[in-house]
Amino acid sequence: MKSPLHRCLAAPLHRIYDSTVQRFNGFTFCAALVLSAVFFPPAAGAQFSKTDREPTRSISGQFIASGPAQFSQLAGLPRVAADTNLVRLQPALLAVSAERIKDVLYHRLEIKKEALGRGQIYLVIHPAQSLDENVTIFSRLTADGGTYRVDLPDVLSHRRFTRAMTGVILLEYANRQAQSRSAEIPAWLADGLAEEMLAAGAPETVLSMPDKLVNGLPVTRINATQRGMDSLAGARRVLEQVPPLTFEQLTWPTAAQLAGDDGGAYRASAQLFVDDLLQLKSGPLRLRTMLELLPRDYNWQTAFQSAFREMFPRPLDLEKWWALQLADFAAHDRGPGWTLAVSRAKLDELLSVPVEMRATSNSLPAHSEISLQAVILNLDAAHQQAILQAKLRDLGLAELRMAPQLVALTDGYRQALAAYLGEPFVILTGPPRSRQVSAVPKKIGAGKTVKRLDALDAERRAIESKVRPDVSVQPRLEPKF
Repeated sequence: MKSPLHRCLAAPLHRIYDSTVQRFNGFTFCAALVLSAVFFPPAAGAQFSKTDREPTRSISGQFIASGPAQFSQLAGLPRVAADTNLVRLQPALLAVSAERIKDVLYHRLEIKKEALGRGQIYLVIHPAQSLDENVTIFSRLTADGGTYRVDLPDVLSHRRFTRAMTGVILLEYANRQAQSRSAEIPAWLADGLAEEMLAAGAPETVLSMPDKLVNGLPVTRINATQRGMDSLAGARRVLEQVPPLTFEQLTWPTAAQLAGDDGGAYRASAQLFVDDLLQLKSGPLRLRTMLELLPRDYNWQTAFQSAFREMFPRPLDLEKWWALQLADFAAHDRGPGWTLAVSRAKLDELLSVPVEMRATSNSLPAHSEISLQAVILNLDAAHQQAILQAKLRDLGLAELRMAPQLVALTDGYRQALAAYLGEPFVILTGPPRSRQVSAVPKKIGAGKTVKRLDALDAERRAIESKVRPDVSVQPRLEPKF
């Protein structure tokens, strides 16, 4: 079976002719959005199956919710009813929740309320067989804006529900101008906005089925998370423990990242990325423009470039901006500073590159480490760029938490790599909001860079010979140069 990521990448090649029902795990949302955006032939998928209960229409008339006469046994379990991380769906409450999620999204993207959706969204509940059941989204373009159906189990996680609703609402908005092809919503946008809503914890946004009676009246549980004014608090805690994603990683998330098996780094990075884009001048307008261009352009990257051209004339400008945002984000809440021993170990790790070496073509690979100097002198330009760009970024983030004795030295390594690559780097001194990207340094050659790194290595050994070692943590061995 092909991985969700493979299906996500391959789907655009056969989307127009695929009339099959596509299902996806709620945590692999990239595959969800791409695979669900299929066109149904006139004879297939034109009608939606009926349910046992009379459908409930939302206040705007855009959402039509329906469900079975009997809910699943799973939904009736006391432990499920008491779990605030789970949502138990019921048609009337589902219609209200859908409208409220749409209102939050429209407010975040500054979509005018009079810009009512033309596409009908059918929300169909079915009895859940497990707590890890798939959600399915179907879409079909029509002359009057499109028809959408979301199949939902009657019990699912709060996150999965929010992400599914965010995806179909964005898809309906993007397809309003579509003619021959459906939009493909980028995973980072759907996940980032969903995480924003989950972090904000707006009361009464998602309503769950009543789990008890009070004086004969059903009481509905309200899932609300109060985090004060900082909606990025959760993302901040995650990114203190795991490194944030680079722009390339955010663009092409793996199946494990989409499933949340990376410690939450992808979701936290997506939320931060979307939040930072919205903070730009006319950020909501530019994101709306990107959504509207998605059905016309071949991929979201082209639509993004058109919408944000004034801010990021080249893709490289966007990558540099994101690197600056990550450094600024880390500077706002650096977390606990590293001890000297941990700082030494981290610096050693950053200044070495793991490699696999073979004595002969038929021998098994042996794991080893080489220095940055060896990378510069022995690897081709493409491999050098990939390795040194990552090291430049990681040195900048590590500098914020280094022990005082090693801060200037870490900055020296960072400047040496920036000069060799001809790249500007983030100036980390001063208040966070005053930090900026430096002017592009004068590019220096490989020979001078190696000498500069050798001098920094000598300075590092001299510093370590003078300072008293921290015995609380044993540093790793010095890498061999």
